[in-house]
Amino acid sequence: MAGKISISITDEHAALLQEAVGSGAYASSSEVVREALREWRARRIVGELWDEGVASGRAEAGTTMTDIKREARNRRSAS
Repeated sequence: MAGKISISITDEHAALLQEAVGSGAYASSSEVVREALREWRARRIVGELWDEGVASGRAEAGTTMTDIKREARNRRSAS
């Protein structure tokens, strides 16, 4: 579902937007904004996962990377 909103940005941000489109890296300013939002969401998710990992405490002694991967696969298949 596509929605239309109007935003105000600084002259500096407008120049960056135009530069991104002008360089050919993006086809439109909307594409630049969509990519920025995807990146923002990804950083937020990584931050939440980091916080979750820190809150879970230290790994048990003797835990191997194989053990960690197995547990992650089990959690993923359970959800």
